[in-house]
Amino acid sequence: MTVPINVVGISGSLRRGSYNSALLRAAGELMPDGASLEILDLAPIPMYNGDLDGPTKPESVIRFRERLASADALIIASPEYNYSIPGVLKNALDWASRGSDSPLTGKPVAIMGASPGMMGTVRMQMHLRQVLMSNNMFPLNKPEVYIGQAQTKFDEQGRLTDEKSRALLRTQMLMLTAWTRQLQEPVAA
Repeated sequence: MTVPINVVGISGSLRRGSYNSALLRAAGELMPDGASLEILDLAPIPMYNGDLDGPTKPESVIRFRERLASADALIIASPEYNYSIPGVLKNALDWASRGSDSPLTGKPVAIMGASPGMMGTVRMQMHLRQVLMSNNMFPLNKPEVYIGQAQTKFDEQGRLTDEKSRALLRTQMLMLTAWTRQLQEPVAA
């Protein structure tokens, strides 16, 4: 019997009509059998403040960290702001990374992004990889999902309609599931 893979996804955009939130929803539709995706909302997480980072963290941060801890893998879909990571995403990762009990450590992660520009989110993804490395996470290297000219690939309801993009996303979800299972295997001594 195959053990289910539980994945959480976060969007680096809070915008209601976000292409990246829509990309996460498409990823949920394209998850392989035996895998599921829960999308978390970053809006309730306050700006990181070390004065609040103690035994009594904000409730929204506690819930966020618990959901990350219970997940087998993570998906990050994010736009690119000023050639880098949006503040809301960096803030959430900063909250999650604190302490010896960080729920990010050792977590497999897939990265994706959609943008109206030609390059998709290439530069943001490169910067994000540095953050993931510093948290000892295991990013899936291939396939890379950069959805450029997103306004032509999603319909008015936010559904990813471009078949090439859907096929690439489906492959990434298959590979994330396989990567997660591989990382869960016990290491022989």
